[in-house]
Amino acid sequence: MSDIAIGARGSSGDGAFRARTIVLILAIGILGFIATLVLGAYAPDLKSGRNGGAHALSPAATGFSGIVRLADATGRDPWITRDARLLDTEDLVVLTPETGATDLSAILAQRLGKPTLVVLPKWQTAGDPDRTGWVRHQGLKPAAEPNGVLAPRDRLRVGRRRSGGAPLVTAPDLPRDIAFVSPRPLQTVAGGGLIPLITDRQGRIVLGQLPDRTLYVLSDPDLLSNIGMADARQAASALALLDWLNSNEAESIYFDVTLNGFGRSPSPLKLAFDPPFLAMTLAVAVAVLLAAWQGAVRFGAPRRRERAIAFGKAALIDNAAALVRKAGRYAMLGGRYADMTRDRAASVFGVAPQLRDGALDAHLDGLGRPARFSDLAEAARNARDRHAVLAAAQALHNWLWEKNR
Repeated sequence: MSDIAIGARGSSGDGAFRARTIVLILAIGILGFIATLVLGAYAPDLKSGRNGGAHALSPAATGFSGIVRLADATGRDPWITRDARLLDTEDLVVLTPETGATDLSAILAQRLGKPTLVVLPKWQTAGDPDRTGWVRHQGLKPAAEPNGVLAPRDRLRVGRRRSGGAPLVTAPDLPRDIAFVSPRPLQTVAGGGLIPLITDRQGRIVLGQLPDRTLYVLSDPDLLSNIGMADARQAASALALLDWLNSNEAESIYFDVTLNGFGRSPSPLKLAFDPPFLAMTLAVAVAVLLAAWQGAVRFGAPRRRERAIAFGKAALIDNAAALVRKAGRYAMLGGRYADMTRDRAASVFGVAPQLRDGALDAHLDGLGRPARFSDLAEAARNARDRHAVLAAAQALHNWLWEKNR
């Protein structure tokens, strides 16, 4: 009996589960899984920021993407940072909190002694359902929002009034090319011991510096927002203001968006795709692919499995010998082979059927050959190991062959 079907019909390779189909399904699944991992790791970095907010990624009227693009076009190398750890720089950092509840304490503690500009919120807006990234004007924010930006350490008070678009007054220490005109309406700030740098004609502060700190507060965001960038004179004044606020050895300007919900938090999954761990990730991926390839593809020509039991007399004899060898019954074979040789000799030499046992052995011994059959038969019966049984059997076989020659 065999564990391989004899004459089994080969597979035709047809149907829904052909090898090519399975490989295609596996490839799509693996690629989809890898894409899901990568997108999951970098999802925060892929946010476009087109939510109509007041931050450096927003192209809305209240956003600040215009000043960022203008600074980039004029060689000021602006950076929009999603990682608060990158704010530990000597360059100017612009913070644009959108509510009074935004916690600035950690960033301000990190920025001690370094130039930092805080832009207060002003406008209440809602997303435009017809245009992604656009907003609709809903009026001014409640005064409590900008008042609470630096609270509780520094308590500010904002005021709003009509300005008529009059020019703002710049402190003598500031460059002459900083020449803003008042937005409509104008939002001013007071309190916190602010040192006035830019004011309206009545002396109300638009840009002020907190005492003994390089922390500046801009009360009206329209001087830097996309609303102001629509006017060439306001845009030129905004660039000049940023240059003056920046340090002497400044290399760039940083616009923070972590306060606006676009921060980048440490992720173990993302570490796998960032240097220096990326090399290890690629090595593991290649090892897995090679292991999968080895498990799915044959190396070399396929070998047909042999039958458990072969066909033919030779196979039958081999199987019988294997059974005897496993059983260790060599001592039983010698006598039986001697009996078989006696019966064969009696048939070959035409011995009378009446001769049995000892008489038959005596007759075979008297055939006139040097080797006596009885001696060879006795040696075969006394053989106990494989080699002795084989030698005795060969001797009997040679005796019969010589007699029959």
